[in-house]
Amino acid sequence: MNRTLDLSTAVWRKSSYSDGGQTNCVEVANCSGTVPVRDSKLRHGPVLVFGASPWASFLAGVKEESSEHISG
Repeated sequence: MNRTLDLSTAVWRKSSYSDGGQTNCVEVANCSGTVPVRDSKLRHGPVLVFGASPWASFLAGVKEESSEHISG
């Protein structure tokens, strides 16, 4: 069984929280139920791959934490 994810055709997008520069950017792609994440400065470097459900839980937690800081 080949567990290597082919990211050669992945469409990457930068985080909406990126500062717009080239220094602090996270990029994500959506590939068949997985979410690869990479550092935009290291496009050929390591990629972390998360399942869609754990990624959605992570985002929900980040949004919840962010709203607590805003309201609290």
